Amino acid sequence: MTTNRWRRAAASVLALTLAAGLAACTSDPLAEQYREGDNKGFIAADGFRVVEIPEAERTNPIEFEAVLDNGETATSADYAGDVLVVNFWYAACAPCRVEAPELAEVHESFRDDGVDFLGVNLYDGAEASQAFAETYGIEYPSALTTVDGSIKLAFAGETPLNAVPVTLVLDRDGRVAARLIGQISDASILETLVRDTRDEA
Repeated sequence: MTTNRWRRAAASVLALTLAAGLAACTSDPLAEQYREGDNKGFIAADGFRVVEIPEAERTNPIEFEAVLDNGETATSADYAGDVLVVNFWYAACAPCRVEAPELAEVHESFRDDGVDFLGVNLYDGAEASQAFAETYGIEYPSALTTVDGSIKLAFAGETPLNAVPVTLVLDRDGRVAARLIGQISDASILETLVRDTRDEA
């Protein structure tokens, strides 16, 4: 009973906060809710967590190599000078399926705008990875850790990979500028973080 009451209370608080966000910015309520915080942390009632990292506090650039589901290879050098969104996922992950259209939407909105996207599929082979992408309209490739696990090691110190899905926004220098841990149910927060990172001086 106590747990249920807490959940109902948390949901009520979130609903009120979202309502306030809608009044302030009807086109982008979740981004507005996020911005009402201190820009360093945001946790929704469902456990979705966002951490934005100020430029002065970012760690070293992430260097990686990857074998992609389209048969090609990629390295961090291929994305140098661009903002890079990295999404960790796998096909059997239900939250990954829910957030896939949101990621596709954000990818489309930043197409040819100095922003790249890369999936990191943690468990599937190329066929399953590409079938997922086709189903959900994902037009960017995914690295396959089943073929080369080194990319997983490259990011291990930056994110809890046991909490998939996880999405990272890397700045133009390849440093992690933001972490989104859990299912992205609305594209607005990711869009805001990517835009802010892209527009940094």
